[in-house]
Amino acid sequence: MRYLLILVSTLILLFSPFFGQIDISLFNILDSSKMDHQIFWELRLPRTILAFFVGAILALSGLVFQTVFRNPMSSPFTLGVASGATLFTAIAIVLGFSSFVSFFAFLGSLITIVLLFIISFRFTSKETSSLLLVGIALSFFYSASLMVLFFVSDMQESYEIVRFTMGSLDIVGFSEVYLVILAAIFIAVLVRSFQDKIKLLLISDQFAHLKGCNVKQTNYILLLSVSIAVGVCVSITGPIGFVGLIVPHIVKTITQKSAHKLILPIFFYGGVFLVLCDMIARNIGTASDIPIGVVTSFIGAPFFIYLIAKRKT
Repeated sequence: MRYLLILVSTLILLFSPFFGQIDISLFNILDSSKMDHQIFWELRLPRTILAFFVGAILALSGLVFQTVFRNPMSSPFTLGVASGATLFTAIAIVLGFSSFVSFFAFLGSLITIVLLFIISFRFTSKETSSLLLVGIALSFFYSASLMVLFFVSDMQESYEIVRFTMGSLDIVGFSEVYLVILAAIFIAVLVRSFQDKIKLLLISDQFAHLKGCNVKQTNYILLLSVSIAVGVCVSITGPIGFVGLIVPHIVKTITQKSAHKLILPIFFYGGVFLVLCDMIARNIGTASDIPIGVVTSFIGAPFFIYLIAKRKT
């Protein structure tokens, strides 16, 4: 089963750049005079690589959030990072700075992270629970502010805002991919280095404390790091929901292993999952590509309901 899953995943990664609304030839992608060359190297390959590393970051971030908050329903967007990015993107669009959307989105994510940790330092107990509540409150505030911007924006601006909230992997070239790759490598190495502490946290905070783990410091380092990485992703692709929620659960169900042993598998299969979703979005037969966030929501929402139902049984 394990080797079959690896084989299928590898095939998905290898063949993804060749599938789309326009058929391309394997022999023409090496000929710079052919249109297939430009489509493959400027559109399809960068998009596939971006999808893989964004999916990897979101999935691994989901694992961290579910571990720290001890809540299987937690996701990388639980603390309102995506909501902050969306709000600042809307501000950029309404103010006429559409060319700087990515910068404003990352700025919104960063401001949200700073606000979260400034406020959280005022709590002396139940730090992670307090942090979670602050994140939820900020999300509601951002949503209300976004509604105001929708009200004052014109039709074109409203469309751009809505389009951003659906998520998109539409890029040209590798300029934006490199930043995501760096963020992915950073978060993978960091979380992997905290593997032993994550193992202790999975048991309980009290047990981790007794074993010499600084629980508060560990939680904050993990949450801050993954939130920054998620902010990088959201600034480029927009919010892509459910990846960080369902992939850790799927991998844990298939492998039947403890989460601390699945850091790299979740990283890998998170990337494969988003690449697969992107293949579906590009080959659904519509006049244009379906936003990637719509595809992940169609897959993730039923799974989310399943998780809730399972907890009640």
